[in-house]
Amino acid sequence: MSLEVNILNQRFENPFMNAAGVMCTSTEDLQKLTASASGSLITKSCTPALREGNPEPRYKMLPLGSINSMGLPNLGFDFYLDYVTSTHDYSKKPLFFSMSGLSVEQNVEMCSKLKEIAAEKSVILELNLSCPNVPGKPQIAYDFDDMRKYLQAVSDAYQRPFGVKMPPYFDMAHFDSAAAVLNDFELVHFITCINSVGNALVVDVETESVVIKPKNGFGGLGGEYVLPTALANVNAFFTRCPSKLVFGCGGVSKGEDAFAHILAGASMVQVGTALHSEGEGIFARLIGELKEVMSRKGYTTLDEFRGKLKVIDN
Repeated sequence: MSLEVNILNQRFENPFMNAAGVMCTSTEDLQKLTASASGSLITKSCTPALREGNPEPRYKMLPLGSINSMGLPNLGFDFYLDYVTSTHDYSKKPLFFSMSGLSVEQNVEMCSKLKEIAAEKSVILELNLSCPNVPGKPQIAYDFDDMRKYLQAVSDAYQRPFGVKMPPYFDMAHFDSAAAVLNDFELVHFITCINSVGNALVVDVETESVVIKPKNGFGGLGGEYVLPTALANVNAFFTRCPSKLVFGCGGVSKGEDAFAHILAGASMVQVGTALHSEGEGIFARLIGELKEVMSRKGYTTLDEFRGKLKVIDN
């Protein structure tokens, strides 16, 4: 049985990787992921300069997941560029680079610097269009005209294949509109669905209070709560963007969840909240559990069932 994935001119031992934002801020974090059983890893979504992020408490574990309003804390573009250039061991596994400039200009500036190194090192860019937890900043991917401007500017500056991290959509018309924009850009090779479900509110009944400080308690919901929404978005873009890959992200805590993501169309499977709570050892467990599901069903490769989700016709 093989969990191998061959995409983006790279070979991945298995489809698992961290979600951008989880266990990927420091060199120590990234080296733990590199040493883990994951098939790949991605760096923290970066801005041109270091950001402290939102005030604490900004992350709270919940019975079925988490709520967070991190505010893009990161060590700055130059730090992650240095990791890409001189620290990561590419013989161990491929590397993705997450970028989340707060303006078109910031993304263009970072892309221009990353371009040559990405070509040399084969690092893969994931452009984050879906930061729901930066006060005063809307999610780019919820404004289709803005999203088009961002993608055009990044395509012109980067001139290499890249992917996009998307927020969840909740309306069929929005799936259609977003897919129409993405399909217009040949350099967008993969679509990661989803970032956290933005602007949830968790109330502690005992204290009669919200549970995180930023944005008066509003934050992004993750974990088991969002699995059905994530699967819907994966399948919606898999069916609407046939020339692009889709990466699944959201609600993966066991092998069956990963199987569902791949069945819905995912080529890679990112793990966020469950990785945060369990640590990098989760990847070995997920690999074993996914193999168990496949064995039970008689599958020997991921290609045999990827995107083959059945619908009820009558």
